[in-house]
Amino acid sequence: MTSRLSTLPGAAEELAYELLAPLGNRWRHTVGVAARAAELAALLDVDRDVLVAAAWVHDIGYAEAARVTGFHPLDGARHLDRLSWPAPIVGLVAHHSGARFIAAARGLAEALAACPDAAGPISDALTYADQTVGPDGCRVTPAERYEEMLRRHGPASWNAVVDPVRRPHLLAVAARVERRLGHRAAFTNFS
Repeated sequence: MTSRLSTLPGAAEELAYELLAPLGNRWRHTVGVAARAAELAALLDVDRDVLVAAAWVHDIGYAEAARVTGFHPLDGARHLDRLSWPAPIVGLVAHHSGARFIAAARGLAEALAACPDAAGPISDALTYADQTVGPDGCRVTPAERYEEMLRRHGPASWNAVVDPVRRPHLLAVAARVERRLGHRAAFTNFS
């Protein structure tokens, strides 16, 4: 019998469980994002193992063991790099969900740029999976997710500060993915 750790997604799930299970909703969100990524991989013709592994570990930067800067995409990516994870996964974690906008506002753009950027369909797929699963692990529309995130983080948060540039980016990502999925879903409108 093959161990779950012998697969990239299995190893990612184990690491995510170790770091995020104690964090309640963060773990539930991660489970939902990984499930969504698994569904999207075949539909979008992207590398399933890389996408699902990245989905499992996309939020590990919230864990105390990984936290250094307080910016979870960068902290998670650096933690994975220290553990010798493959560069595509490190890059997907670093750059997921418009991280570059918050990094620039926080003065961390140069640090984030040191991580490989896996821009393209697989990056869009991870962002879309993240933006269509709420904190409790349930499916939501991108608009619902975005508004919930702004409420949760508050009007003075970095997320709110970069809203004028990040919101259009996330809207464009959702539109690209839905176009690739063959959808013309009305819920891509964030306004």
